[in-house]
Amino acid sequence: MKAIIFDTETTGRKNPVIIEGAWLELKSILPYQTGESFCQRYNPEKPIELGALATHHIYDEELKDCPLHSEFSIPSSVEYIIGHNIDYDWNVAGNPNIKRICTLALARRTWTDLDAYSQSALFYFLERDKARDVLKNAHSASTDVEICSAILKAICEKQNIDSLESLWQVSEKARIPVIMPFGKHKGLAISEIPQDYKRWLVSQTDLDPYLVKALTQ
Repeated sequence: MKAIIFDTETTGRKNPVIIEGAWLELKSILPYQTGESFCQRYNPEKPIELGALATHHIYDEELKDCPLHSEFSIPSSVEYIIGHNIDYDWNVAGNPNIKRICTLALARRTWTDLDAYSQSALFYFLERDKARDVLKNAHSASTDVEICSAILKAICEKQNIDSLESLWQVSEKARIPVIMPFGKHKGLAISEIPQDYKRWLVSQTDLDPYLVKALTQ
């Protein structure tokens, strides 16, 4: 198993811990073919935040007899991990040393004129006739990977992507921002930001590495 579409549900924003993990094997892009699937809930050994509960509707008491969160791991054979805002799920999974492919970044570069890019919004865009029924189960990790798979398939078709390595390379390029996301130059094209500000910003610690690439190109 070389690539998986991956999603998690967690305890919330503060030091998130996995409570549900799901993945769907991506066997090939051309033709687009998926394979084995996995979904498991976990005991986080900490309370679920109310904001997270309101999103995924998983009660703490439903997890008390589940395997401990520390037992979760990405299969060792996986080389590519795919997801919507994948860094969040990758971090929750323990930052494994594998290539990340972000469908959120890819969607923003594929369809530049949409007003929203959440998985649900994109699914309405792509599958309007059935989206409402499917999305009733959204924020279940298993449902979310199926939705992400539909989005990924459409991106690959639109972009004429035919291999995992090409998909990763396109994703890496898409993740480099072209618009400044914060600060006094928020909303300005990065190419138009003054050089002295770029140099100062790059010198700061904990800056997103893809923003660093944008500022130093």
